[in-house]
Parts: sequence; structure tokens; C-alpha cells
Amino acid sequence: MEIRAEQVEVTGAHSTLLRPTSLAVSGGELLVVAGDPGTGHTALALALSGRLKPSRGRVLVDGAEDARALRHRVSLVDAPEITEPEPSVPVAAAVAEGLSLAGRRSGRRAVRSWLAARDLDGHAATRVENLPAPERLRLLVDLACADRRVAALVLDTPDRHGGDPHVWYELARRESRRERAVLVLCSPHSADRLDVPRAELGADNSTAGGAR
Repeated sequence: MEIRAEQVEVTGAHSTLLRPTSLAVSGGELLVVAGDPGTGHTALALALSGRLKPSRGRVLVDGAEDARALRHRVSLVDAPEITEPEPSVPVAAAVAEGLSLAGRRSGRRAVRSWLAARDLDGHAATRVENLPAPERLRLLVDLACADRRVAALVLDTPDRHGGDPHVWYELARRESRRERAVLVLCSPHSADRLDVPRAELGADNSTAGGAR
């Protein structure tokens, strides 16, 4: 699977939310995309996952404009106020909802089994907002991948929860090694700490490929 953004721009009622951005990521690749706050992280994430039509430019999946295919095959992980779980919800309830959306069994027994398999059974009653950042992201990534149709992940600013960026980078690498296309949106500071090749929001990154 390949996702390609060609001069994707998103404008709001009063300002530009995302300046023209070009990039590409394919199955088995991990692409880090850095930008300062307010430069369009979530706008790009929504466009890449088929949930927002760009004001200008286009997003292609395997060479074609197909927003429906993007919505079915690209999972948008933890986007603020979009796909992030309700902070006060217990972990078990968040898992039940995620499994149900993925078309998987979501009863109490299935939820207990799912959590136990990931050594998270001790957090069943924990509010999502109280989960440590690494466990929170692992929970959400694993739920996203519970949907067998998902071939790509877009992680929206995992660094906003704090912690060492190498933790979420390795989690993203795990999924790219499973031949998913993975894109992570973060701050320039986090990208600097990772010291890996990166794309930039509001730039033409069409010649920059993701890391394998």
C-alpha cells in the first residue's frame, strides 16, 4: 500500500490550517513528519486517512483518489478531539468499543482476554487519562490493528503525552515491520531527539522516503 499527498493544503474559515505538503509512505515504511504547534498536524492526519477533503491538492492511495479506501484501510490513532478516547473512560470500556468498531468480539470475556494477552489486565478499571503514555499508545495502536482491513497507521502527536519519543518510535517501527505504512506526526523537538530522517509539515517532501 502507498499513500501519497500531493501539495495537500487545508484552509479554515479564517486561516490556513495546513500549508501545501507533499509526502509519500509505503507498506513497510515509517515516516516521521515534524511541525511546530499550529502547523496542521491533525489537518494532515485527517486528509491522509480520508476523513477530510483537502482544500487544494490530493491524497492518493495506490495511485488513485479514493477517500473510501483510505477511511477503511488507514487508522487515525489518538487524534486530539477526533479519535482520542474519552479521558474518564475505564480502559476496559475503551477496549470494548475499539474491538466492536474493528468487528471483533467485545464482550467482557473477550476484553479480559485481550487485556491479559498484553499484560494490561491490571489496568482494566484504570481511567484512560491515568494510563502511562507508553501503555496508552500501545493500547491504542493494538486496537487500531485489531481491524484486519487496516494497512496503514497515522499517529497524531503521540509526544503531546510526554515521555521518551524513542518509545513510540519503536512501537511505530514494530508496525512498519509488519508491512504496514506508518506515519507519525510530532514536534521538531521530538524529531531532533530521535535523530532520524524526517519530513516537514508545509513542505515538499516528495523525494523523501520513509525508513525501513
